Parts: sequence; structure tokens; C-alpha cells
Amino acid sequence: MSNIEKLIKKHLPMTETAFYILLSLNTPRHGYGITKFVGELTENRIKLGSGTVYGTLTKMQKDGLIDVYDDSDKKIIYEITDTGREILKAEINRIKLVYSNIISQEEMLK
Repeated sequence: MSNIEKLIKKHLPMTETAFYILLSLNTPRHGYGITKFVGELTENRIKLGSGTVYGTLTKMQKDGLIDVYDDSDKKIIYEITDTGREILKAEINRIKLVYSNIISQEEMLK
């Protein structure tokens, strides 16, 4: 089993919080920037606390999904890695399949 396959098995399905944090790092951001981006994208449905953000960032960095982009200022700025993009793509494909399954069965729920 390849490293990517192991990481996919470990990280999928992602929690909604982890998904949005990883998605937010398509542009380098610091912790507060991640919180603000996710809040705006979800119309404040998801409100991330600093413990959640930094705990998730630590796990993602350990697994090579993200890396430090810049830490020369007082804020550490993170970015997604190529590995992180692969994991994010796999999760997006999984979510698309779930959505497709829901749509195909929606009539039965009426």
C-alpha cells in the first residue's frame, strides 16, 4: 500500500472541520485567517476555535498534508502540500459520490 493510500485510509472520511481547514489552505493562511475564511465560506455555520484549528494543523503537518509557508513574522502561515491536495481531491470525490447517491434516492424520501 502506497503512502497516499495509507493517508487516504487514515483521513477519509474527513470531519467537516478538517475538510474546511484543508480547503482553506489552497491559499497560505495563518490560524486566524483560516478561522475567518471558514466562517465566511460557511456563513458562520462553522465557527472554529483556536484549539481545534491548531490541533488539526498539528496533525495535518505531522502527516505531510500541510507545511509552514512562512514563520518570519509573529504568525505562522500554513499552506497545503501536494500530498494534502491529493487527500483533499479524494475527499471531494467521496463527497460528490455521497451527493450523487442522495440525489438518486431523493424521490424515495418523499
